[in-house]
Amino acid sequence: MESGDARPSPKPHSQPLRFWPWAISSVVLRLILIYSSETLGFNLSSRPEISTPLTSLRRLNEGYWLKQAGLSPYAGSMYHGSPLLLTVLGPLTATRVDGHFLCSFLFVIADFISAILIRAMGNILQSAYGQYLESLGLGKLFKISERLCSGDIAALVYLWNPLTILTCLGSSTMPIENFFVVLCLYGACARFVPLAAFGWLLAAHLSLYPSILILPVIFLLAQGSDAPPSKLFLKKDSSKTATPPSEIGHHHVKMTNDIGLPPFSWRVVTHFLLWASIWASYILILCAFSVKQKGGLREMFRRTYGFMLSVEDLAPNIGVQWYFFAEVFDFFRSFFLIVFHINILFMILPLAIRLKHRPCFLAFVYIAISSMLKSYPSGTGNANFYYATAMAYACFQIVLVVESVSAMLNHDRMLKKLSAPKDEDSK
Repeated sequence: MESGDARPSPKPHSQPLRFWPWAISSVVLRLILIYSSETLGFNLSSRPEISTPLTSLRRLNEGYWLKQAGLSPYAGSMYHGSPLLLTVLGPLTATRVDGHFLCSFLFVIADFISAILIRAMGNILQSAYGQYLESLGLGKLFKISERLCSGDIAALVYLWNPLTILTCLGSSTMPIENFFVVLCLYGACARFVPLAAFGWLLAAHLSLYPSILILPVIFLLAQGSDAPPSKLFLKKDSSKTATPPSEIGHHHVKMTNDIGLPPFSWRVVTHFLLWASIWASYILILCAFSVKQKGGLREMFRRTYGFMLSVEDLAPNIGVQWYFFAEVFDFFRSFFLIVFHINILFMILPLAIRLKHRPCFLAFVYIAISSMLKSYPSGTGNANFYYATAMAYACFQIVLVVESVSAMLNHDRMLKKLSAPKDEDSK
């Protein structure tokens, strides 16, 4: 093991030299585009692909001025975001200096920090997965994958994604929401329970849909990062010790400790739920203080989460719900609202059962599904054109999710085939 660790030692010195210039270049490009758009008057804040009723900075500015005038920020059906976000970003939009430029600069910082966390998360996952492959006797696969640093690639893909660049220009608060989702997953990968709970609570508070990430976060904290199926470890252990099939289940816990696949820790789950309760209490107290004498928490829940779930704004966007609810009879509206939202819940448990050994990939699938089925997705002409485009975009996302899950399952089958000859030789 020591000699294997010594061989790739020159790589860490060369990898940052390739990552940092590209990362810094992406930040410089964002700043240039932001300055150019402000100078030339190029405005993307009205584009439904970039800004939604929930992430629009213009709506946030309107809510802040209502609050400054002594009214509820939710009066007039303009602002539907968090009062905490209003407190942080509202003063920036009202400064004498161009407030949108300051907010865009803050979004650039959020994007850059998110990329750094993605890079660290990728390095953690790659290192842990390499150890699992080594324990299965498949170290050659890890040496091949080690040539490409998955953390660097993922971070650069995020930084150079055209949509993430345009959200910084389009006065959208989406980079803040993305940051807390990434923070949550990073804290779970690093097994830092307070940070994971903090990121998850704030991500769910801002957008509601990230609340379904609780299962991947719990799996990451309680059993570790993505790993090959536990049956492979069980099979390898039984082949080495010649354990009778009837006793394999009895020795399962001992096997996981010997080879390196950790057992599920309910103590960590309790710890996470405790921290989540603490952060939830803080958030509720701050929200209650922020909307005091302006409707209270009940008004906040109705104008934020109620607005998301009831699909009140039927302006064309890249989602699939606005056109359907614009055409459906009011008598059936409540029924189809339940159907649309429960679709997400129906997929949670089956996917968690099948992909529980790969919690980070499970989180990706959950995020992709929620991005397809959420009421106001980001990323208007003729409404029929937007409806056709949204349907094509949704079909593409469905194919992407299905093919991604299929590729991951095929990868697990490949590991099973590669480990089978080694088990036969050992016998």
